[in-house]
Amino acid sequence: MRFIQFCLLLLPFFSNAAAPDTLIQIIYTSDVHFGITRSAFDGDSNVRSAVVNARQVAIMNALPFLPLPADKGVNAGQKVGPVDYIMISGDIANRQEIPIQSAAASWQEFQKDYLRSITLHDHLGHPTSFLLVAGNHDVSDAIGFYRKMQPATDATSMAGIYNLMLHPVTPLTASSFHYPEDKINYSRIIGGIGFLFINIWPDSTNRVWMSKELARIDPRTPVVIVCHDPPDADAAHFTNPYGNHDVNGQDRFENLLEERSKDTQDTTSAIDGGKPQNDSIEQLGFVAFLKAHPNIKAYFHGHNNWNQFYTYTGPNGDISLPTFRVDSPMKGKYSSKDETKLSFQLITIDPASKTLTVRQCLWNTDPSHPDKPPVWGDSRTIQL
Repeated sequence: MRFIQFCLLLLPFFSNAAAPDTLIQIIYTSDVHFGITRSAFDGDSNVRSAVVNARQVAIMNALPFLPLPADKGVNAGQKVGPVDYIMISGDIANRQEIPIQSAAASWQEFQKDYLRSITLHDHLGHPTSFLLVAGNHDVSDAIGFYRKMQPATDATSMAGIYNLMLHPVTPLTASSFHYPEDKINYSRIIGGIGFLFINIWPDSTNRVWMSKELARIDPRTPVVIVCHDPPDADAAHFTNPYGNHDVNGQDRFENLLEERSKDTQDTTSAIDGGKPQNDSIEQLGFVAFLKAHPNIKAYFHGHNNWNQFYTYTGPNGDISLPTFRVDSPMKGKYSSKDETKLSFQLITIDPASKTLTVRQCLWNTDPSHPDKPPVWGDSRTIQL
């Protein structure tokens, strides 16, 4: 860990010697899943999420000293410098299915690894802020699931995210958090760019809130959506359209979104253990919303995790939305099997030119030498 130790030694001297103040930088990760283990990491087996995430945070803390690649993106070839925000798009706690620990225990570990261990500073020398949204595991812990959990419900991570992001006068607790009312939707104007942070996915109910926020923003202001699910959604996350509309092991809907599923579902299918698969009607509603708000320029998400820069085109191929999928330190589609593919993203924004560059940071390319600096992978630059 010599690279990290050297960088941390210099950090107090570097935090105020920033790159131009016009730049905004955000480190982005998702699905940190406290409460589970990786089968292999750094030469060990069954490694706890708290250990893996602590290593990822150590790399994040050292990132300001790493030169950016010569990829023609924003600030190419310069040192990373100050980091204004850490963005995490959900699944802070893993679902507490037996024998997984409670959401309360997972939230404590998240506080230790992230909230109390990030030593980064923004362009003004202030401690780097967090931007969090909830994931399906966080919500299921709070409202229950169709497989047995212990405890049956625990809203600790949801209350924690809510308090950090919405700053209620009276902080919520696990017992006072009530999901039907306490949705984690909020907006920020960052460097002249509008960010909408959405609960799970932009369903019809969330879009009512989004419309009100967008009405307050100059339509010439570019807007970015950040949420847990990809733009093509997850059919199982909608409200159960059958029977009592509850969460049950037969229908396998999770009732994370208020919008009731309108699509015909074949839950007897062998695909994904019989979970609902069809959400094209719901997607069409989102596509219509995007067409009505052309200043929505980009979309960031986790949920099914690997590094991917792609364009969402909708069910009918009639929309074009730049989309950024980020890896998970615990459940990456590829990095869970090959730890050398572990990555997070660095978002660098030039507000003056409305240019955004997203770069993949591969942080464990040589597990036998964890002191080696991270390596830059793919990058994409877009005009906002």
